[in-house]
Amino acid sequence: MKAAVLREVGKPLQIENVQINKPGPHEVLIRTAAAGLCHSDLHFMEGSYPTVLPAVLGHESAGVVEAVGSEVRTVKPGDHVITCLSAFCGHCEHCLTGHLSLCVSPETKRGQEDEPRLSAANGPMQQYLNLSSFAEQMLIHEHACVAIRKDMPLDRAALIGCSVMTGVGAAIHTSSVRPGDTVAVIGLGGVGLAAVNGAAIAGAGRIIAIDTVASKSNLAKEFGATDFIDASQTDAVKEVLEMTKGGVHHSFEAIGLSKTAEQAFMMLRRGGTANVIGMIPLGQNITLPGAAFLGEKKLQGSLMGSNRFPVDMPRLVDMYLAGKLKLDEMISQRIKLEEVNEGFADMKKGGLARSVIVFN
Repeated sequence: MKAAVLREVGKPLQIENVQINKPGPHEVLIRTAAAGLCHSDLHFMEGSYPTVLPAVLGHESAGVVEAVGSEVRTVKPGDHVITCLSAFCGHCEHCLTGHLSLCVSPETKRGQEDEPRLSAANGPMQQYLNLSSFAEQMLIHEHACVAIRKDMPLDRAALIGCSVMTGVGAAIHTSSVRPGDTVAVIGLGGVGLAAVNGAAIAGAGRIIAIDTVASKSNLAKEFGATDFIDASQTDAVKEVLEMTKGGVHHSFEAIGLSKTAEQAFMMLRRGGTANVIGMIPLGQNITLPGAAFLGEKKLQGSLMGSNRFPVDMPRLVDMYLAGKLKLDEMISQRIKLEEVNEGFADMKKGGLARSVIVFN
């Protein structure tokens, strides 16, 4: 099968032929229909986060089940599925207490003594984030995907697999936005726009979208924002404090920088919660005034929207088909696998919401 492979940090992905194994007892073989380009992939490509190389990248995807292992009970051939990088075992403490996204059990991966899921003619090939979806096929654990209704377009379903689940889940699950709450979202890429949309679905009374690209104002308002701040022209923290007369109940940092994480905390009102969704590069530290915590302000992380994806993702599909979840507006361009490097170059320019690879 064709796949986009990262062989060296800082270098473009290479389109190569990669071998894929047959499903084990709890594994599913999927024909990839679509895969979104996520900023997290870029972090690994540029070395902000380490991963074993060479590896097939990609982790935001949807497709059709081609074959299943002998013990698989959750999906069957022909099912349309959304994948999720937070594969779960189902019986560890995290899983049994309802925190599936925190599961780190090795059971969802193949062991050292097993044949690898992926391989190359000239040596080993690593699977990335349990998925490796920049490829024509995926071989994954059954608890890394969920079946969805077949009237859902798969190019839009792919977005639910990471950015939408991460952003909407951060608002609804991690921070528990309630009707009437005030919200600020810093960074309006795919995850940030999903956080705006999630806050709107949760009933937030005021949603302030913040970005340095002024042209994203109209897009943010399509997703549910009530206000927009161009952070390239003003002090975003000062503006939020003035607009809300003291700060917001919830803030969401969706870029992955220590500076914007600090800003997210400083724009809170007393008792407010700042959520860091973005991947802050290793080595960067956050500095905050200690006295600020006396007001019971909270700073917390959010991993994949604190999801219970087998339940959450089908519900998000229903929300999209009911017109409540914005996905059409999030896709800036559809590209071929061979155009993946151009897609990441466009991402770095900052003007796009999401590029999606569409497979034939």
